Amino acid sequence: MSETEMYDLIIIGGGPGGLTAGIYAMRAALKTLLIEMGPPGGQVNNSDSVENWPGEEHIGGAELAMKFSLHAQSYGLEIRAVEVTELTPGQDFHTIKLADGNQLRTHAVILATGGYPRKLNVPGEQELYGQGVSYCAVCDGFFFRDKTVVVVGGGDAAVEESLYLAKLAKQLYIVHRRDELRAGAILQQRIKAECNVEILWNSVVTAVKADISGVCAVELKDTQTGEQREQATDGVFIFIGFEPNNKLVPAGTKINANGYVITDDKCETNHPGIFVIGDLREKYAKQIVLAAGDGCTAALAAAHYVETRKAIETCELPDEIKDTASS
Repeated sequence: MSETEMYDLIIIGGGPGGLTAGIYAMRAALKTLLIEMGPPGGQVNNSDSVENWPGEEHIGGAELAMKFSLHAQSYGLEIRAVEVTELTPGQDFHTIKLADGNQLRTHAVILATGGYPRKLNVPGEQELYGQGVSYCAVCDGFFFRDKTVVVVGGGDAAVEESLYLAKLAKQLYIVHRRDELRAGAILQQRIKAECNVEILWNSVVTAVKADISGVCAVELKDTQTGEQREQATDGVFIFIGFEPNNKLVPAGTKINANGYVITDDKCETNHPGIFVIGDLREKYAKQIVLAAGDGCTAALAAAHYVETRKAIETCELPDEIKDTASS
């Protein structure tokens, strides 16, 4: 690999958003590289079943991820498995440093590094992910129709997801470490009005237990008395926060208080030519279809940006347009 290797577009992250961006970038005839350390498809690979992807009533997460990857590679998209250590914005081009000591230059960058649900880090949580432990009610709630579920958390997200699950589950327990919820007043009123919802106050989950069928119970500890007990359940939904994977976001980039990157309607940051998509971007909801939509938008915008940059470099634009395009 040459230290002076130049690309039109480099996509960092190979989830649904990044792979969709790769498809559109290749269709726009951009010299494109996608960098992804893990398996293509990102967190979709961890979903046992996906039932909200348009056109597929039911598809395995790994199968959907493979379809994304094969579609992108059918256009000749170059994919490398290497760690990116730094992204440095520049006026003429952006520089990407790699863990192997090399660096790449590119006109445009799409950051699609996503994020991850905050974990409880208790025994059984990781081992039972996809077998009764979930971080997405919309994705997995259907599988717990007329069953008993536990929701962990007390903020807006936990209560909103609980309201969704309460329509499906026979019985729902909300486990919260305090004696009052942190969610907004209206959400609290709604959840307390649900007849099949019980809130287990001053409680934390210390372990997730299973039998041959999957999750069967959670171990609880009273935060005031220290007393421990067991609560039977068919599933555990954890909503204690989401962590954006923003370590590669350049200094000076506009982000909100929770670490999500603020972009315009083209998914472009305040650094010209640097775009952010998917779960790393500030937006209303986090869904596969929305990440894919971001990928399309950013790739089309990046293609326009690259074309403009190249026109400037070859002096094909009048001076007044050059000044506007480069500002």
